[in-house]
Amino acid sequence: MQILQPPDWLAPRGYSNGVLAEFQAGSRLVFVGGQIGWNGQQQFESDDFADQVQMALRNIVAVLREAGGEPAHIARMTWYVVDREEYIAAYPAIGRHYRDIIGRHFPAMTAVQVAALVEPRARVEIEVTAVLPPRSEFA
Repeated sequence: MQILQPPDWLAPRGYSNGVLAEFQAGSRLVFVGGQIGWNGQQQFESDDFADQVQMALRNIVAVLREAGGEPAHIARMTWYVVDREEYIAAYPAIGRHYRDIIGRHFPAMTAVQVAALVEPRARVEIEVTAVLPPRSEFA
């Protein structure tokens, strides 16, 4: 994938403005439905915003791994947050969790404040689109 950054624009922090994914025969798209901050048993372990981001990111990586993917294959992320101020206040912790789980890979991202999420305790929901390379004939 190639990061798309107009040369006269300031570099974004923590995301990319655009990503070009060139497809080869056999490339695969993975669409990860919105993941929230609960565990695999659909139980919240925390109501803290940053903790829920950490769990949502772990959930995303788990789903990607089911397809044979990894965080570096993520092309796009959309974040839905119920409180913009809570999101901004959690930036430092979110950054740490992001780097620990996703690494220094910065796909195209959008963050939107919403009135509510379907799960009442959810503070954030993140959906992802990833582009995986063709499967190896030896896999």
